[in-house]
Amino acid sequence: MKLSALFEQTHNLPNIPKIVQELIETFNQEDFDMDEIANKISLDPVLTAKVLRLANSAHYGVSRSIASTADASVLLGFSTLRTLVLASGITGALQVPNGFNREEFWRDNFAIAAIARWMADYCSINGETAFTCGMLHSIGELLIQLLMPTETKKIQAAVDAGGKTSEIQMSMLGYNYADVGAELAKRWKFPNETVEGIRQHVTPLESKEGSSLAGLVYLAIYINDCQKNNQSEKEVLQNFPVEVAVSINMDTQKVFDNLDQLKGIESGMDSLLDES
Repeated sequence: MKLSALFEQTHNLPNIPKIVQELIETFNQEDFDMDEIANKISLDPVLTAKVLRLANSAHYGVSRSIASTADASVLLGFSTLRTLVLASGITGALQVPNGFNREEFWRDNFAIAAIARWMADYCSINGETAFTCGMLHSIGELLIQLLMPTETKKIQAAVDAGGKTSEIQMSMLGYNYADVGAELAKRWKFPNETVEGIRQHVTPLESKEGSSLAGLVYLAIYINDCQKNNQSEKEVLQNFPVEVAVSINMDTQKVFDNLDQLKGIESGMDSLLDES
């Protein structure tokens, strides 16, 4: 199935809440009314309940209870509020195919997003933008599995035999999960910076117009994989993709000096995975 045909299945594509779409569009706007946006969020009771639950979690450590989206905007900042709403709205909007481990998928994406946000400070990239890109980097994989179950089985068989997912997808489909995710982000009207960050993160050094976000997400995936494999700090450093770090002007020495800060790093989004 061609990429264009995949997105012609409009009845199967995820529909995000209107307020989430409006928040996405604020990435491209220099002037917007934060109070108006906060008020619109409050009109969606389900979304508001999720956001307030997140905002009042120990992860954010606010000095007093947050009772409204307006409070969240003031105490956490609009960028953080936007991230919370995007995470709440998108995780709730996306269906998953039978047998797909939703919790593992989102927990992994949230971990990568949190690492990307942490590293963003060392390469002059906006932290919340980094988090959003990390959170969405593999969303195309979910769509491929949802919309192409037959092809997914063939791809998985090749991966189980030792192949790399993105390469197998490219060979069988002519595109990979990053291309699908970028197209979805484009249709949701995310800024081009985020779209290209998703599209290029698999091979960040191969694009003529390199994306700093793509390189950052690539590095976050590397560190997340190291953590999942219980690698020591020495092992992390031995194989660290220094060339990618240099390409995005990352202060690698400071990253190396502060790697211990990543132990137990959490995104604060895990409560979104609770269906109750």
